[in-house]
Amino acid sequence: MPECHFPPHEPSKKLNAMTADQPITAEQAATLKRLAEAAYELEAFQPNLTRAEADLRIAMLTAKLKLLDGPPHAL
Repeated sequence: MPECHFPPHEPSKKLNAMTADQPITAEQAATLKRLAEAAYELEAFQPNLTRAEADLRIAMLTAKLKLLDGPPHAL
């Protein structure tokens, strides 16, 4: 498997209650789409997400890819 490196995800500048329910930003959409494709989870990207939902999915996909990028575990 080719080695992939992704920049660390920085949640969208501390979402507050007023911005958490707003639509996903263009930056979040681009990041989420790239991560969803890399993790083979295309259903993770949906353009109608809120900012909070997008941040959560980005964090989960980043964690998954980080685990997959590590060395295989010895049995």
